[in-house]
Amino acid sequence: MTGDEPLEESESGEPTTGEPLTDGDERSSSALRTDGGAAGADDVALDPWGSSSVSDYRKLFEEFGIEEFDEVLEEVPNPHYLMRRGVIFGHRDYRPVAEALRNDEPAAVLSGFMPTGDPHIGHKLVFDEIIWHQQQGADAYALIADLEANSARGMSWAEIDEHSRDYLLSLLALGFDPEEGTLYRQSTNRELQDLAFELGAEANFSELQAIYGFDGETDVSHMQSVVTQMADILYPQLEEPKPTVIPVGPDQDPHVRLARDLAERMRFFKVSEAYASFELEDDERELVAEFYDRLDPADFDDETLRCVHVAEALEETPLSEIDADADTLSSVLTKLEEAGMEPVRPRTRFFDRRATEEAFDALIDAIEGEKRVYESHVDAFDVDRDEAEELARETEVDNGGYGFRPPSSIYHRFMTGLTGGKMSSSIPASHISLLDDPEDGYDKVKAATTGGRETAEEQREKGGRADECPVYELYAYLLSGDDDEFAKRVYDECVGGERLCGDCKEQAAQLMKEFLEEHQEKRAEVEALLERTDIELESPRRR
Repeated sequence: MTGDEPLEESESGEPTTGEPLTDGDERSSSALRTDGGAAGADDVALDPWGSSSVSDYRKLFEEFGIEEFDEVLEEVPNPHYLMRRGVIFGHRDYRPVAEALRNDEPAAVLSGFMPTGDPHIGHKLVFDEIIWHQQQGADAYALIADLEANSARGMSWAEIDEHSRDYLLSLLALGFDPEEGTLYRQSTNRELQDLAFELGAEANFSELQAIYGFDGETDVSHMQSVVTQMADILYPQLEEPKPTVIPVGPDQDPHVRLARDLAERMRFFKVSEAYASFELEDDERELVAEFYDRLDPADFDDETLRCVHVAEALEETPLSEIDADADTLSSVLTKLEEAGMEPVRPRTRFFDRRATEEAFDALIDAIEGEKRVYESHVDAFDVDRDEAEELARETEVDNGGYGFRPPSSIYHRFMTGLTGGKMSSSIPASHISLLDDPEDGYDKVKAATTGGRETAEEQREKGGRADECPVYELYAYLLSGDDDEFAKRVYDECVGGERLCGDCKEQAAQLMKEFLEEHQEKRAEVEALLERTDIELESPRRR
């Protein structure tokens, strides 16, 4: 869950290095989007520490349940240009965050940075996402993942301290307000470490092995760093439960999924819908709900629909008309037949997951209206699902629990390397460091691979391939700033054959030089501000 990992490297198509000069006529216009190398499908492997990349973002929707950000964009107040341009392409459960921002309600944003090298233009995506959420009213958290850097990458504490300072200076220079936000490093945050210890009791080695591929050679400290990252993700909710978003690249999604699972496991109560005293799995519940809606209680002797009636209706229905597999059907029939004449009635269930005795008793007292109390759950007949969720959370917090909300996430595309293919910190020409001399930044852009055609004539005739061009990505991700019209004009002129690569790169190189000059001036200006923050700039640890 660190800001550098999703941005270290990415794949693109096969851009050419043609250098035609500016000229030509107009071609068709296209919606403002940057592909980031989405063309071409291969197997998707999400490895938070490896060199994995995603060449087909569509597979993330299909295989991992990441939702398309476009579907929630209209619900976001004053969306950032990275959202508008499709650079932020996916999300998990972002709607609660968007709703909180719209209604000026509590919300939080957190992301971390593993200080293994210089901050680069890829990291700026995450910096910008944190800062934008802070400006929209969210509580903002930025952390230095120094325990992860030490355990997973073997970085010395001296190296970590040096790089950490550079990350923090760039974050502040770009607009993070340390007086309104929180900065910390994992190694010196005792609250975080205590939370990690508690979360560790809810995870096991087999689970980490399945998610991350850990084996007998994996350091225990590396495994501990995973639990620490789970604590990072939930840390903004220590004072109060609130919608929290984690901006990351898609290869960090395993961390988000595990954190969402652990947030649920830490809850005192699970709230669900039920139809009888026994417990049903989700697919079983859907089947019972369907037949509850089909059947009319007035058709039975005492105008009461009972479990045996639902079982009989299921048995009389052709399998082709039942939307469930054979195992689900068999299990439902067994449960209904064992319950016999018990009435089937919709109710909201509070299941005791890990509540204290005091919290369970408090919940019983707090439920209004008709209710049934069992050994491990309470059924409420006059409380709807949303009310029940809030009641369970309030009761938990009032009785010493956390009441965590499952954390949300947003995912941005990988940046293509300036040399084509992967952007890698180990290949200086492929990326631009925020610490690069502005002239060096200029030279790197001028030398970058493009999506241009082989000749100027062909470019004018067929148009450039902006969706495969690292230079166009610079415009879309960074150089156009908030000016959508400028970014779209560059795109349209490219694909229309008007804009040729030589002049386009010259313009981009000049803009990059100006950005680096301005950014580094601001870094110098915030030196004193960094010294006044509470974050420890030198670690007491040495190894």
